[in-house]
Amino acid sequence: MSKTPTNFVRANFFRRLAAIIYDLLVAVAIGMCAAIIMTVFFTLLYENGILDKNGIEHISDVLQQSRLFQLTLQLWVAAWVIGFFLWFWRNGGQTIGMRAWRLRLFSTNDKPFGYARAFLRLICSLGGLGTLLVLFDWKSKQSLQDRICATEILVLSKDANHHASWKDIQD
Repeated sequence: MSKTPTNFVRANFFRRLAAIIYDLLVAVAIGMCAAIIMTVFFTLLYENGILDKNGIEHISDVLQQSRLFQLTLQLWVAAWVIGFFLWFWRNGGQTIGMRAWRLRLFSTNDKPFGYARAFLRLICSLGGLGTLLVLFDWKSKQSLQDRICATEILVLSKDANHHASWKDIQD
C-alpha cells in the first residue's frame, strides 16, 4: 500500500457508514457460508460415528448440545469474517463495500501495510464504533483505527476506483 495521494479527500462519516453497512451484509453472507460448511462437516462426523452422539438421536439436537461444535463453529466463522477484511485491506485497500462507495485505504507513513497492521486496524475499529470519531473530528476526518494505524480512507474519483488506475495513484 502506498503513501497517501494528494488529489483525493478524506471520507466523511456517512460515506464510511454506507460502506460499513454494505460490508456487514457481505460479512454475514460469508459467515453463513462458513457455518454451513462446518455444520455439514460435523454432521458427517457424528452420523458416521467418528464423534459420539451420546445417545441423542437427531443430529440437530446433537449439534445444539455439543460444546465442541459450538466453539469450533464460532472460531471458524470469526476466522472467515476477519480474513475477509484483512485480505481485502491488505490486497488493494478496499473491501467490497469500500469499492462500491469509492473509498480506499491508504497508509499515511512509509511503513508497509501488512496483515499485522491490518489486524490491529480491525481490532481498533471496535466493530465500527471507532468510526464515530469522524463525527467529532470535522477537520481531519480521522477514525480511531486511522489514527492508531497511521492510515486514512480517501474518496476516489470514478476513474481512479478501477484496479487498472491504482498504479497511477500509487506512483
